[in-house]
Amino acid sequence: MPGQRLSQSDPPPDPSHLPDSILENSVQLDVSSFAISNAELDAIQKFRCAANYIAAAMIFLKDDVLLERELTFNDIKPRLLGHWGTCPGLTLVYAHLNRIIKKTNLDSLLVVGPGHGAPGILSCLWLEDSISPFYPSYTRDRVGLTNLIRKFSAPGGFPSHINAETPGCIHEGGELGYALSVAFGAALDNPHLVVTCVVGDGEAETGPTATAWHGYKFIDPVVSGAVLPIVHVNGFKISNRTIYGCMDDKELVALFWCVFRNAISLTQIHPPYSGYGYQPRIVKNMEDIDKDLAASMEWALKEIARIQQAARSGKPVIKPRWPVIILRTPKGFTGPKELHGEYIEGSYRSHQVPLPNAKTDEGELKMLESWLSSYGPRQLFCIGGDKDTSDGAPYPDLLQIVPENRDKRLGMRKEAYAAYQPLKVPAWSTFGVQKQSQASCMKTVGEFLKYVVKDNPTRFRIFSPDELESNKLGAVLEVTGRSMQWDVACRAQDGRVIEILSEHTCEGMLQGYTLTGRTGLFPSYEAFLGIVHTMMVQYSKFAKTAFETKWRQDLGSINFIETSTWARQEHNGFSHQNPGFIGAILNLKPKIARVYLPPDANCWLSTMAHCLRSRNYINLIVGSKQPTSVWLDPEEADRHCIAGASVWKFASVDEGVDPDVVLVGIGTEVTFEVIAAAALLRKEVPDLRVRVVNVTDLMILGPFGSHPHALSDDDFNTLFTIDRSIIVNFHGYPLDIRGLVFGRHGIERMVIEGYREEGTTTTPFDMMLCNGTSRYHLAAAAVRAGALFNSKVSRVAHQVASYLMHCAAKDKEFIYAHGHDPDGMFDTPVFETKK
Repeated sequence: MPGQRLSQSDPPPDPSHLPDSILENSVQLDVSSFAISNAELDAIQKFRCAANYIAAAMIFLKDDVLLERELTFNDIKPRLLGHWGTCPGLTLVYAHLNRIIKKTNLDSLLVVGPGHGAPGILSCLWLEDSISPFYPSYTRDRVGLTNLIRKFSAPGGFPSHINAETPGCIHEGGELGYALSVAFGAALDNPHLVVTCVVGDGEAETGPTATAWHGYKFIDPVVSGAVLPIVHVNGFKISNRTIYGCMDDKELVALFWCVFRNAISLTQIHPPYSGYGYQPRIVKNMEDIDKDLAASMEWALKEIARIQQAARSGKPVIKPRWPVIILRTPKGFTGPKELHGEYIEGSYRSHQVPLPNAKTDEGELKMLESWLSSYGPRQLFCIGGDKDTSDGAPYPDLLQIVPENRDKRLGMRKEAYAAYQPLKVPAWSTFGVQKQSQASCMKTVGEFLKYVVKDNPTRFRIFSPDELESNKLGAVLEVTGRSMQWDVACRAQDGRVIEILSEHTCEGMLQGYTLTGRTGLFPSYEAFLGIVHTMMVQYSKFAKTAFETKWRQDLGSINFIETSTWARQEHNGFSHQNPGFIGAILNLKPKIARVYLPPDANCWLSTMAHCLRSRNYINLIVGSKQPTSVWLDPEEADRHCIAGASVWKFASVDEGVDPDVVLVGIGTEVTFEVIAAAALLRKEVPDLRVRVVNVTDLMILGPFGSHPHALSDDDFNTLFTIDRSIIVNFHGYPLDIRGLVFGRHGIERMVIEGYREEGTTTTPFDMMLCNGTSRYHLAAAAVRAGALFNSKVSRVAHQVASYLMHCAAKDKEFIYAHGHDPDGMFDTPVFETKK
């Protein structure tokens, strides 16, 4: 792999021009006097050696896993897969977490940003015996160790990244940037928990991580736990230096603690002001790294306890400075030093497989054997067994730091796999609104959510990118507040709303909150849910695997509300018009993907209650925040939502019997246009037999068997007829429907209208006209299609269709002349026949 030419291993950053006095703002500890026994240090070091040995062996070996003879090419895996470079740092952190958990009885989860360091995590899990309770073939003995090493990154074994199959894991760390926000989400409403989060210096370069550092500002230390971030600065990514690796200690301290203002020169620095606002402790003394990190972890946990105790005793520290540990180690330390004249340890060349030709090159094979031997496997593992230790098991002395209480072990935490708390969901029908009135779906749902918040004070939160009021959900603020601890108006009030203008941080917190057993809601402007598209996809992969992993219990569903849609943008324009997130959900594994487009406020209530009760899904609910017609009473809405789609008899001719054409609405505003088109046709072409169908559950449309909700062929044909034209008015992109119904018989008769990427700051009805989703477009298409089956209509079809499109042009002229839609455009349609 091409990369930088290095003049030395683990090159230091160039010195900055910042004054040395900045370092006074980093935490200084007297490590030399720190009280830790030699026995503890010995156990930590042996645990690390054993973990590093196993991690390296997992990448290379398929046989002779305890190095009992000279290695041969046959002992090496046919495909060398894995990432070594981050593993020694991860095993270092893991060993010290074990020690402090055992010493202090700490409750901790570990969120690993460098998820590609799976060998380092899996080796520690095996050593503490947190794998065998879930996978009996991974016992803590020779057989289990052989299975772990041989099957890693091979079919039937653990994959190259930690994932939902990994005990203790709530974050995969494949797509980088989200570990820190997930950790903060896990800490919410878990006051007993300290979530340790390892942030690699590669991940630290991402935008989502940069914002997530502010996450502690939303942590109320009275009701929530804490996050202990550990920034692992090993200096390199896949083929070049990291930004943090090129920053000296002064620059890192300045980033996490202080910035300066009004400085005329470096000799005239004014007092420091907070940067990210943490207390940074730099750990980098490789000669005494275990003592340094042990002292630093104890300090960090005492700081966390101090902040929490102050808040919980009614004397909170205002704007507390939480600890952060910056861990500097060479990349891939303890591994091979050089190969073919190039540095391996302390360079990007240790990122993945340091000896890539060990399967075929005699020299690299010997280097591998020397490397593995350097850990002293015979001093770590009982080869042959004895009266106290099974064959291949680790010796008891290196297990002295492992917590004796199994539930305290990082791989056994119930929060990570068995913590689901179902919500108390109020009876939604009591919030129903009157049929044939007009109501905002969002305002109606906001009243319902107000009671969801009241009834679930520790297991439900709303994560919103600064749009709760704009999205008409402000009713929840009548019973709760925002949880912004740096705002005096919100501080220490146990607010259930997290509002931060970072969709990534909202989604990460939501994921961490959900994966530790609670339920959340993410309302957003429609156009900007796409910001978390790939993040949602990453979560869906974790959720799919979790669902298929037998020992993992249910999770609450991830719930997205998509509103402030393209159809009703009001203050905004083209940039705020993008329904593409619907397609993102459609591409997920069908068993976890759900997309709902409730047509009115009562259907919204029914759908929202269902989604909050549901488990293991990713739910997307799309709808309008502006007042619109209420078509169904609560009982009708419930039946409609259970079915997923139904014929709307009130808008159909003869209740939809024997139609010439089928009009289909999917979405709030576009369904209004379907009803308006049906009313228009009833007046202008009374001989046209129209059936109106509304679809609220998008997934029913797919071919039978493609999704759990997909209609059978018979049910599909019963609803949409066998041979009549189907005019679909869809809220999203037409291609989404085209792809969804692909495989259904007779879909060539389906005409699909939807958002065509036409828009600006204009009126609501002009948006319908621009995109071909207006009542006129639908009615004209229906007349032309129905004429093929109705001779009476065929005689007037061209004339009526032309007239309808003339009406569309005249309305557009009116809008551009007057700056508003014609009066009564969105009054609930009335069905009457022309005399």
